[in-house]
Amino acid sequence: MKIAIISDIHGNLEALKATLEDIKKKQVDKIICLGDIIAKGVHPAECIKLIKENCEVVIQGNCDKHFSIEHENINQFPEQEQKRIKWNQSLISKEDRNYLLSLPFSYEFYISGSLVRLYHATNRVNNKAILNVDNIETKYDMFLPTENTLSDQVADIVIYGHIHHPFMDKIYNKTLINVGSVGNSFDVIRNVTKDSNVLETTKAYYFIIEGEYESKEYHSEISFQFVKVPYDIEKELEEEEKNIEKENYRFELTKGIYRDMTQINENFKKLGIDVDKI
Repeated sequence: MKIAIISDIHGNLEALKATLEDIKKKQVDKIICLGDIIAKGVHPAECIKLIKENCEVVIQGNCDKHFSIEHENINQFPEQEQKRIKWNQSLISKEDRNYLLSLPFSYEFYISGSLVRLYHATNRVNNKAILNVDNIETKYDMFLPTENTLSDQVADIVIYGHIHHPFMDKIYNKTLINVGSVGNSFDVIRNVTKDSNVLETTKAYYFIIEGEYESKEYHSEISFQFVKVPYDIEKELEEEEKNIEKENYRFELTKGIYRDMTQINENFKKLGIDVDKI
């Protein structure tokens, strides 16, 4: 079976349509979404509709929850975040919000003998960033079962989203994979004098895993494929005047850089990396 795994659409309708069309061309058997369907772009309702129509499994992302729940103490947030919450909620229906709030935290299956576990960000919370530069033990923890996982087994393969940055690592005979982002791709290691064409980053990213589905026997091959799909970024931005975050959204989509690198840079410094020399 060939399974496509997508994540972090963030209301980017053009990127999602291009991705689904590419998945169709590749004759994929099943599509799984790792969440963050909404927030940032101006087409969250349309994206929810397409996800419901095309994805067999959908996992809840942190934005799906944050912008769907009723914040009884919304005044605790900074004024700009209050505006973001109200604006994003105005773009989707109550039915959409209930759907997003009903989504599961994680999912898992066997393929060609390997236990694959999927979630949005980590096995414990859905809003913590685990980056490719994090240490081995931090990455190893991602494979462990928690109260949020469907089984108490240590996973062989973990596939997640959230960081919008695709990568794969091998540790302790295990495989850690981030699928990247369909609608909001960016890199965390950038340098103005060393960067390649920005389109290497700003395309829509997704992932395909292929093997013998539901088999616990190590008798058949398993393959991984990272895919990046071009889409019309300017068409997606045609209605940007409706977006209360239009400058940030345009910046991220066209530059492939997160709007606020402060926290990411702090994480680098904790790892002993001099971000000024990257």
